[in-house]
Amino acid sequence: MARKLSVTELNRLAPDELAQRPRVPLRILLDNIRSGNNVGSVLRTADGFRFDHVLMSGISVAPPHRDILKTSLGAERTVPWSYYASPIEAIERCRQEGYKVAIVEQTTEALALQEWNPQPGEKWLLVLGNEVSGVSNEVLHLADVYLEVPQFGNKHSFNVAVCGGMVAWHYMNVSGLSFLNACELS
Repeated sequence: MARKLSVTELNRLAPDELAQRPRVPLRILLDNIRSGNNVGSVLRTADGFRFDHVLMSGISVAPPHRDILKTSLGAERTVPWSYYASPIEAIERCRQEGYKVAIVEQTTEALALQEWNPQPGEKWLLVLGNEVSGVSNEVLHLADVYLEVPQFGNKHSFNVAVCGGMVAWHYMNVSGLSFLNACELS
């Protein structure tokens, strides 16, 4: 019969050990995310996959906001994060550091998520937009690729944190795990 693993059996890295390990080269930009709960959830996902950085912009709240702390469960202390007033500034900074830009938005050119095939070693910035209006029009033209998570119900979108988690899981399966395995073995 199965039993739950204890916290010690999970063998998680301590924050100081985690800070010394290579990070998966995926960053997430939160473009005008109004809910601290969504921001906290994205931080927690970024911690779980050991992503490089979370950037917040526009009206997005930043730690230490009580709603973030409620859902991040401390991930704001283990994931590098920064705030930019302008999402364009954040994107330009990441591009200067060699990141490609994947915008999650329903567009005429969007790839279904399962068609996206990021290569191991490529650095990606994943842009997630506002809960109601999506990614700002001002940054829409800055994408290297547009991604859409296929859906088959009545609603037009997934919750932004859920959507980010789905895209993150796909990224890890396609290239992120290869990156971590290569780093851990070297």
